[in-house]
Amino acid sequence: MDSSEQRRKRKRIFRPSSSISALVYFFSVRSFVLCFSFLIFVFLLSYHIPFSSSVFRPVLVVSRLSLLSSSSDLLSTSLSFQDFGSSSSSLLHLQIEGRVLFPDHVLLLVNKNDLFSKNTEFECVYGRNSTGDDVGIVKEKSYSVDVYGDFEFGAFVRCPLPRVNYSAVVNLRELRGNGSNQTVNSWESVAYAAALDGNTVVVFVKGLNLRPDRESDSSQFSCYFGLGNFEKEGRFALRTKAITAAQEVVRCALPLSIRKNPEKARGIRITIGMLPHVHAKAHEHVLLPSVAKISELKSEGRRDVENGKYDLCVCTMVWNQGSALREWITYHSWLGVERWFIYDNNSDDNIKDVIEELEIENYNVTRHVWPWIKTQEAGFSHCALRAKKECNWVSFMDVDEYFYFPYSTPGHQSLRSSGYAGQDSLRSLVANVSSSSPGIAEIRTTCHSFGPSGLNSAPSQGITVGYTCRLKSPERHKSIIRPDALDTTLLNVVHHFHLRKGFSYMNLPQSTAVINHYKYQVWEIFRAKFFRRVATYVVDWQNNQNEGSRDRAPGLGTEAIEPPNWPLQFCEVWDTGLRDFVLSNFADLSTGLLPWEKSSF
Repeated sequence: MDSSEQRRKRKRIFRPSSSISALVYFFSVRSFVLCFSFLIFVFLLSYHIPFSSSVFRPVLVVSRLSLLSSSSDLLSTSLSFQDFGSSSSSLLHLQIEGRVLFPDHVLLLVNKNDLFSKNTEFECVYGRNSTGDDVGIVKEKSYSVDVYGDFEFGAFVRCPLPRVNYSAVVNLRELRGNGSNQTVNSWESVAYAAALDGNTVVVFVKGLNLRPDRESDSSQFSCYFGLGNFEKEGRFALRTKAITAAQEVVRCALPLSIRKNPEKARGIRITIGMLPHVHAKAHEHVLLPSVAKISELKSEGRRDVENGKYDLCVCTMVWNQGSALREWITYHSWLGVERWFIYDNNSDDNIKDVIEELEIENYNVTRHVWPWIKTQEAGFSHCALRAKKECNWVSFMDVDEYFYFPYSTPGHQSLRSSGYAGQDSLRSLVANVSSSSPGIAEIRTTCHSFGPSGLNSAPSQGITVGYTCRLKSPERHKSIIRPDALDTTLLNVVHHFHLRKGFSYMNLPQSTAVINHYKYQVWEIFRAKFFRRVATYVVDWQNNQNEGSRDRAPGLGTEAIEPPNWPLQFCEVWDTGLRDFVLSNFADLSTGLLPWEKSSF
């Protein structure tokens, strides 16, 4: 009895300890399994999704529409988050040189590559925001792709802004692989283009905040040149002081090591350093971000420079003006314009096709991609540099502006012959000025602003025939300039340039020539002006600033809402002079059709 009682006591004593041991053993095995599983999970997660890259990063992927089906299938199946984060650049041989964040899109500057062709399409790929709910990546079709060598890149690719749950600014880095630049630059402060001009380089910059229409103190600025292995190290090796600075343009001397052989300058990354305050020392320069590489603006016209320059060229900047281009170029070519520089500011209409057709028809037109928004003055300075090698005179005008020669009296024979203007009249005018007045380097022509002229839809025969009612008093002027006589600052306020000392301008009498400015067209066309103004120092019309500016249409607010009686506004004088001239000189004798009407049919 005693022995059985003792056995029961021993069981009661040892049972708890046995339970504890079993429990400890259970949790030990479970912890080991959980820890091992967690490590495997972390390994797989880090292998497929790099934590440091879970932010918005627009990365280019060649669309399967652009490659052979077998290649595209391979790409589409192999593109995981890891692929575009670490190896898509090497897979597609794409190297993104820089990114610029604009208010309505992201611009990617992509290095030269054999994959690029006129018909190549791309997708923009965005990584998820670490704080968002979406998982994986998002692909969007690019807005546009422009293969272009002027800026020493292979192409400009415009991508949409990221979606709501995707970071847009702060963490735009982490595109690894193949030496791609990992930075996204704000459009508010960046050096965006640079061009050689003799022994100097001209740099175009946003963020200097210099005053319009006047030269600034160049001692506050310097140019920094990135030599050697810049793309990997990100260092600027050489510095030269600025020679001039005005608005968005800074000119610097080339370093001595480059000046002896300017060819070496091509493709070099360059930026601007500026003193943070007046009393700062030279070594305290603050360097602006840069996507600019030095380019050489080579002649692309039909005539070799050795055979002489063109007497008269035209430069303009456009956005979605493909429908207006043919009439404008056909008309002014008849007046003697020999060469056309079209700076395309992010058009998404048919302007490429129109220019290609005009080129086939021997109109000597070249399209130059200029993706930088609100930089018309800088773009005109850039065009003046380009035209200097090819042109004696360059007219800076818009595609809704037309030179018109009223009937000339004998008193104006010094500028052109009496009577109605004949073919090549405008070219003859500038040639006469060159020979008779070599000190004149700018010809200013008065503008008359035309209204909708009672129309509710775009005139089928073109704007020169359709719009015939204008304001009585002229507004402003436009200029034809000699690019070799411009001030070294290249300073301009769109309508005229500053000239070097020793040169002056002349005003053409209105009885000799005027410009018909078809400024206030039918509403469906006019309202496009609300999208964005191209000039740097002109406020966009959606903003309630400078509402009394002459740039705005009188009486309009900040929204693109058609005012009452719009077709009848801005009509004080009926003026059919240019309409009659066009119908007399351009209409087909058998059909009555105008050249731009034939093309549209």
